[in-house]
Amino acid sequence: MPLITVTDEVVGAPGGPAWTIEVFEETLPLAELIRRRVSLEIAESGADADPEERTRMTLDAFGRNAFVVLVDDHQVTDLDEKVRLHAGSRVTLLKLVPLVGG
Repeated sequence: MPLITVTDEVVGAPGGPAWTIEVFEETLPLAELIRRRVSLEIAESGADADPEERTRMTLDAFGRNAFVVLVDDHQVTDLDEKVRLHAGSRVTLLKLVPLVGG
């Protein structure tokens, strides 16, 4: 079972939390990868939250370009795109921030 690392980062800020996820598939649609990351965060935090609702909100944010997803330094731009994963893959959810004044 390959392990991948998923991290959250914000442009210009120190690195955020990181999760290790076991994947059984060689490829996954980006939307499924995001769903698993959201579910893991909820489970680890003990938050009383609906994973489906949180996933929907996160997918909506992706659609609004609030963040980008990099898989092994390759940007994935479509939620239906199947991303190729291998042991040691690094997935980064990079939150974008607007430029000052624009």
